[in-house]
Amino acid sequence: MIASRLREATAAAGVALGGAPLGNLFRPVREDDALALLDRAWDAGVRYYDTAPHYGHGLSERRFGTALRARPRGSFLLSTKVGRLLHADERAPADAHGYVGVPRFVQTYDYSRAGVLRSLADSRKRLGIDRIDIAYVHDLDRATHGDAFESHWRTLLDDGLPALVELRRAGDIAAFGIGVNGVAICLDMLRHADLDVILLAGRYTLADQSALPELMPLCARRGVALVLGGPFNSGILASGARPHDGSKPYFDYAPAPTAIVGRVAAIEGVCAHHGVPLRAAALQFVAAHPGAAAVLAGARSVSELDDLVAMRRYPVPPGLWEELRDRALVAGAAPLPTLTS
Repeated sequence: MIASRLREATAAAGVALGGAPLGNLFRPVREDDALALLDRAWDAGVRYYDTAPHYGHGLSERRFGTALRARPRGSFLLSTKVGRLLHADERAPADAHGYVGVPRFVQTYDYSRAGVLRSLADSRKRLGIDRIDIAYVHDLDRATHGDAFESHWRTLLDDGLPALVELRRAGDIAAFGIGVNGVAICLDMLRHADLDVILLAGRYTLADQSALPELMPLCARRGVALVLGGPFNSGILASGARPHDGSKPYFDYAPAPTAIVGRVAAIEGVCAHHGVPLRAAALQFVAAHPGAAAVLAGARSVSELDDLVAMRRYPVPPGLWEELRDRALVAGAAPLPTLTS
């Protein structure tokens, strides 16, 4: 069962490593720094790695492959994503989709059988690794596709999903699911498909627990593993409501709304009162939910990776969680670390 394998793969370090930063998200990461980070992650006990063609036009996949293909293949879990195909084009810009200094490709969306098969074949070539454990359907939502959503949705249901079922049956992948940022699309997908796993970013965090009332109980009833990504909600739960460098706090890849800034400032105040870094509380809150098969976070340097592992282990007094609940800064139904340890 993929949930137990995910838990085993994240037990030692407490986190899984997400690959978006190593695709040069927002700013470049030097090749030697990327590989040093991946080596440090391995030494820290990280054994689940997630990447995607979208992350730097395959740059993240290539870096993950360089670091991982010399490791015993049965000793780690690897996931990537389908739904976008990359087409070489010398005229394409080097900066695209928030990634900088990336290979010159253009992207097309393709959720068909042929698209799924080609995407996974291309990913295996970039990785230099024959077997991918988990294939996520990437960003199939209205926010990404607008008016084209219905067409992509029908293509996936009629053509792409049967291909993933066949790949799993043949043992080419161990599991498949969706990788998205919204709760509604997860609920819609579960009405039409038996998924193994959902990678959900940013919808179960200290700042946003919108997955808690309906989706998380449904996944528990259906036996769907949950990988909870984006534990810092694009930065605000790491930087705080007022970043020290004077920049604006970010939430969901954009400047944080006033209400979120206020909520995080209040949470940050509770953390400061108890002498706990906001980052530690953010990570440990997400991990405390019994439905969390893995917590997935990105890093772009050895120091950031070391900090992730340290924050997962940081001692948090019970009083912090009690105060957050008393002040209604977390949902009353949210499991707290002191109640689930």
